[in-house]
Amino acid sequence: MSIQNQARRSALLATVLASALLSTACAPLIVGGAMMGGALVATDRRTSGMQLEDESIELKVGQNMRHHLPDRAHVNANSYNRMVLLTGEVASEADKSKAEVVVGKIENVRGVINELEVTFTSSMTSRANDSLLATKVKGRLVESKDLLANAFYVVVERGNVYLLGRVTEREASRAAEITSAVSGVKKVVKMFELISEEELARMTPKAPPKEKD
Repeated sequence: MSIQNQARRSALLATVLASALLSTACAPLIVGGAMMGGALVATDRRTSGMQLEDESIELKVGQNMRHHLPDRAHVNANSYNRMVLLTGEVASEADKSKAEVVVGKIENVRGVINELEVTFTSSMTSRANDSLLATKVKGRLVESKDLLANAFYVVVERGNVYLLGRVTEREASRAAEITSAVSGVKKVVKMFELISEEELARMTPKAPPKEKD
């Protein structure tokens, strides 16, 4: 394979991966960032260690759900700072309670937000619509000039949008306002960890001083 074809193939793969990320309804918003030394640095307000911990928790939840509620539940788990949001559908109130208990026992989980619905399992069409809606919400947050889009974690289930992240009260209100205006959004649920403007200023990277000519 020629160098030119290899470069074209690599560019196509990157595009496919980016599209796959943006089309996932329950994926965190990982777009934008700061350009430093030629590399795109994500600006998630969790530490890198915490991000890895949250990913590990989500994997463990999936494994536990397949073991404890096989074939009778559709459970999505999203962990942010070790708080786990459960969305999806279960067959009974007993299954809903069981899911919460099982997740609560997973190591390092500090709390469970149980938004599971006792109803029929959602269709593939419904899930595809949620993915599209998540992409639209993420796009609007990116377009906003007064928010840092990567601070927000977006989850969509049956047209309901759950917003998570470590944000100020101002950012929380603005993100909810933007999201509620997106066509197709049924409800916006704010599940933020609120921080002060002073805390935000401390965690915001300072721009390096400009060199004098």
